[in-house]
Amino acid sequence: MSAKEYVTIFSRFERFWHWSQAVLVFVLLITGARLHGLFEGPAWATAFKVHLVAAGLIILLWVFAIFWHFTTGQWRHYIPTLHNLIPVIRYYAYGIFLGEAHPAKPTLKRKHNPLQRLSYLFLKLAINPAIWITGILYLTIGLTDFPLGTVAWLHVVSAYAMALFVLIHVYMATTGATVGAYLKAMISGKEWVQVPEDGQ
Repeated sequence: MSAKEYVTIFSRFERFWHWSQAVLVFVLLITGARLHGLFEGPAWATAFKVHLVAAGLIILLWVFAIFWHFTTGQWRHYIPTLHNLIPVIRYYAYGIFLGEAHPAKPTLKRKHNPLQRLSYLFLKLAINPAIWITGILYLTIGLTDFPLGTVAWLHVVSAYAMALFVLIHVYMATTGATVGAYLKAMISGKEWVQVPEDGQ
């Protein structure tokens, strides 16, 4: 048996990290699009400087977040699992449109469902490092033997992957019990979670 309790599931740092990262990602996407001429806006040199500053800040944020996750043990929430994965995929594919209940409710020990774990793990182990590495290579291209065209293409592909992740993330944030439920949880830190008798 389990009961629902309205508890703090996201710490102050998690909320700071989440919203700071969101702002910086949007700044990077917008300035990056400007640098590639996708729209007219600030001077190219200004966009480039803002892009560099935002990139430096988000790298510092990511490094500190990695340190925080490992020192607090929060990394365990991102360990991938196949348990309940198929029901969760089925739910988001069509069960949600039939009014079915979510098959994997959050608990104090498991904040993220199996699909979230896989997507966040892919973000942290593939998309983020790809952006880091190609961005640094882009800036040091004169010191390396990497062809500029290839590095630029890989950086842009990584940026589009991040943009796609953001779009999906924003959409998924609207699929709670109410449209703003997940948004509210990431602002207040509190959410209704299943609390089994054994506390797991």
